[in-house]
Amino acid sequence: MSQFTPKQFKIPKLIGISPKNIEEHLKLYSGYVTNTNLVLEKIKEYKKDAEKHSYVLGELTRRFSFEYNGMRNHEIYFSTFEGGPSQMSDSSPLKKKIVETWGSFEIWLAEFKAIGLTRGIGWAVLWYDPKHNGLLNSWVDEQHLGQLNGCSMILAMDMWEHSYVADYQSSGKKKYVEDFFANMNWSVIEDYYKKSIL
Repeated sequence: MSQFTPKQFKIPKLIGISPKNIEEHLKLYSGYVTNTNLVLEKIKEYKKDAEKHSYVLGELTRRFSFEYNGMRNHEIYFSTFEGGPSQMSDSSPLKKKIVETWGSFEIWLAEFKAIGLTRGIGWAVLWYDPKHNGLLNSWVDEQHLGQLNGCSMILAMDMWEHSYVADYQSSGKKKYVEDFFANMNWSVIEDYYKKSIL
């Protein structure tokens, strides 16, 4: 299996979120990529005598989902900022689907922001579920607990402290959520949605 490599992101100057915070956050993302590769290497090594190393293999396999999902979640997150902020047009297929699902874009947005303010560390996520051709919001604990099986991640808002505390302090979580949306390039999110419904 070929190794994963960190993606490069072209992130412009953001409202509220400092270049230094993005720089440090990208180092964490790079660490997830490195650890994903390392865990896979170790699994391959210990599988040579799987019976002898069954406990270690079990723990490494658990760890793999944490590292891998940390890598993929952050790729969605950082790509959200590329190209600078843009609004979503009323004719957007994604916006129409959001309105069809929640009744209005504003109702969906309020729900999503409220999920983002969940106590604890994790992610607020908008998913596309191909089995019922619908959208779902959810909270993912850490990187990997609560992922919705069979669904495609459309939007991921990082709510670990490292994503906002340096710029907003722990009391500024709500302002970070507002700025996240102010910085969002909706065309990126729409592309994720279009690819997921193919």
